[in-house]
Amino acid sequence: MTLPADPVLAVAVRAARRAAAVIADASRDLKRLPTFSKEHGDIVSAADKEAEHAIVSTIAAAFPDHAILGEESGAMPGAKGDSAYRWIIDPLDGTMNFVHGFPYYAVSIALAHEGALTHAVVLDPTRDELFSAIRGHGAQLNGAPLGTSACTRLGDALVGTVVPTRKSPRLPRYVAIFGALAARCTLRRAGACALDMAYVAAGRLDGFFALSQSAWDVAAGALLVTEAGGRVGDFAGALDVLRSQEAIAAAPGVFNPLREAISAADVK
Repeated sequence: MTLPADPVLAVAVRAARRAAAVIADASRDLKRLPTFSKEHGDIVSAADKEAEHAIVSTIAAAFPDHAILGEESGAMPGAKGDSAYRWIIDPLDGTMNFVHGFPYYAVSIALAHEGALTHAVVLDPTRDELFSAIRGHGAQLNGAPLGTSACTRLGDALVGTVVPTRKSPRLPRYVAIFGALAARCTLRRAGACALDMAYVAAGRLDGFFALSQSAWDVAAGALLVTEAGGRVGDFAGALDVLRSQEAIAAAPGVFNPLREAISAADVK
């Protein structure tokens, strides 16, 4: 099923394309400098901020009353204060990959109405892959419908994950879960939460889990997965993308085995 023409989704796509153009320019600049030079760090920081500005300005021009939650700028109210609509944006998901020239990062944009996700866009600028979803209308990749995998056994599953930062207090808890799952399925760590979840929606990954994530990491991916026929939740059950720091996304046949394996290994 092809997504219907939708003015809200059109704005999200336009915002993502504008952010991707900023990131592409910065990527070309980075290739001319040593990886950890001061100028290199300045370019990455500026690109993050400029890409978020491109998204925010595009959304604000079309929907000035909508609130926005961004990784760089935090919470921004709409022109009239509190709004039932909130955009949740990450201008560059996978920043460390981008820093190192590892081509696995994305622009992530989602819209929630009264807490329920309604629209999602994840754009991979290195492959020009645009994942998008509208609540109740399915998900697609570059115009083609998406569906999660038919995998039903955890032992056959390819599962993505994101490792907490070295300084995260949740790292020991994560390592225990990772070790237990490594004996049960095949794990992959590519370094961009939103893109991993988009891959679950596309059936490229059978499942995904993360600990110590923020709303902008999982919002767009969560809608992509559910609209592609998959399931999302936290380690205990339902996923509140604005509050939970845990996330599981998987094909229907993998979700429960994956959640049960995580719960059995999880020592808080």
